[in-house]
Amino acid sequence: MAAFKYQTAKHSMRQAPSRSGSRQLFHLLIPLFFGLWGCAGAPEQDKPDTPVTPQPVAPAPQQGIDLTLPPSRFSDQFNSAEQSLAEFDWMGASVALAPLEEESLSPDDRTYVHYLQARIAYLRGQQERAMNALVSIEYPGVNPALQYRARSFRRHGLQLAGRHRESAQLGDQLLRSAPPAQRQALHREIWRDLQRLETGQLEQAMSTTADLRWYGWLELALIARSSGPGHTEDLATWRSNNPEHPAATSLPGGLEFLLQDEPHAAQQVALMLPLSGRLAPAGKAVLDGYLASYYAARTSGGRTAELLVLDLDRYDSAIGAYQDALARGATLVVGPLSKAAVADLGTLPERPVPILALNRAEQVLPASGSALVQMSLAPGDEAARVAELAYGRGARSALILRPAGSWGDKVEQALRQRWSALGGHLAGSATYSGRDEYSSAVKSGLDLYDSESRARDVRSMLATNIEFTARRRQDVDAIFLLSRNGPEARSIKPLLAFHYAGSVPVYATSSIYSGIPDQRDKDLNDINLVEIPWLLGASPGLRVAIAAGGTGSDNYTRLNALGADAFLLQTRFTQLRAGPDVLLRGNTGLLSMDSQLRLHRELSLATFDGGALRARKLD
Repeated sequence: MAAFKYQTAKHSMRQAPSRSGSRQLFHLLIPLFFGLWGCAGAPEQDKPDTPVTPQPVAPAPQQGIDLTLPPSRFSDQFNSAEQSLAEFDWMGASVALAPLEEESLSPDDRTYVHYLQARIAYLRGQQERAMNALVSIEYPGVNPALQYRARSFRRHGLQLAGRHRESAQLGDQLLRSAPPAQRQALHREIWRDLQRLETGQLEQAMSTTADLRWYGWLELALIARSSGPGHTEDLATWRSNNPEHPAATSLPGGLEFLLQDEPHAAQQVALMLPLSGRLAPAGKAVLDGYLASYYAARTSGGRTAELLVLDLDRYDSAIGAYQDALARGATLVVGPLSKAAVADLGTLPERPVPILALNRAEQVLPASGSALVQMSLAPGDEAARVAELAYGRGARSALILRPAGSWGDKVEQALRQRWSALGGHLAGSATYSGRDEYSSAVKSGLDLYDSESRARDVRSMLATNIEFTARRRQDVDAIFLLSRNGPEARSIKPLLAFHYAGSVPVYATSSIYSGIPDQRDKDLNDINLVEIPWLLGASPGLRVAIAAGGTGSDNYTRLNALGADAFLLQTRFTQLRAGPDVLLRGNTGLLSMDSQLRLHRELSLATFDGGALRARKLD
């Protein structure tokens, strides 16, 4: 990358706008509201072998179907089963349905029982059986309310299983008859599924569909991930060509806000990073990623802001650097990088211009002045994601292995929260404080000590030596290995096989991979981990540019990705007005935002094959 004079260097591509005009544009008060995450679904469509011309379809009806269930003399049993399923109690639901006799059921009753039995099978981890049972409900004359419920749950299962194209297409089918109260949540889920697909998957689906409405969803998803000149014009053209499409009224993911702002001149952005002290390597890695994106946009003809780089180490505090940035005319501040510095800025009673912080404060920050958006590489997001992936692939009872200490406590808490919300059960948790405790933690988590104790009791009772093979606990169908680094994971993973758990799927966060290829990672073969798109092949041009600049370091490659996403969010800052609806495909993951303006990342599934990190496709 080009060399910069930190703190005072200013990079101007065009004449900067007036300070007051720019500030008005960026004084965003992002709406804080919550949205429901819908659980909906729709039938799969047979795909022709060759491309076909999409045919027009009728617009969705304004009034959705009535979801009132048909009357039944078995309503009490059905309600009891529903209540048990809501509490993830499949056994209670089974008991509620047990007294019902097939010959006494009406056609609607039989359909409802099949639907509830499918949900019971799903809770037990019997994914294929559940999905097949839900498909079997698709027959002529089925009650619309029951059919809608079955399709909705099927879409939910497809989404968790990573079958995002099918989930989105099923969601589009449901949207055509959804009650008004459910449409916004369903609309959001369709869009999230589409953004999880790779570009090639979208293009392939477009080439084989005959449904013009579904084609419109796919086309819009492709347009949304472009960032070059003419992007907003492409969005406007899509809306003009698809006036009856359900996404046309309000473009999803915050795209609507890109069309509401008039084109404007470049702003002045202050990038506040530690560049000379203890955190300098990390700060420079972020800067490299940011500048690679900055110059890529400039080369492609995109608008680039006037850039002011400030070395945070030369200021007494983050507040002092922020105030200096304001004095120099900044209209948006990107940074700082440490939790403490972010919390420091959060105490400001007034923030004249918005901040895109590159970490997340531990505490909830008070709302005052312009937005303080917080983006970080939080391991808690990754722990929640591995919980989803394990559950979606059929795991229901899991064991946690993790290091003792505050880091392990926080990651386990995030995983427990998401795992419990999904309906998963934690069979146990074992911790270790150092290398000499790895084996004992594994044996403790797998209950091997109890097995060995039983063998000793038998030997003592019989007063003779007997052949013995330890037997691990059998109620675990997934292991969450929450190691802090690669050496920990490389030591523990083989121990699982040694202690009779080699066949149990293992899930981990990205912390087990340094970002540098290492043949020793063969010990991690077949492990399921979540990883940022940057390390799975995204944005290869930016990585090449960083390497060519000679300033990058493989030890900080994830921070390169963070810097690249900082630039992405800077250019799409107006899109953040969508609040919880915002969705962006970034280099650190699929980015969304909560009501506290904290950005969350959804990472991709990966695995080790022959010691090499590889993406694992789900759809």
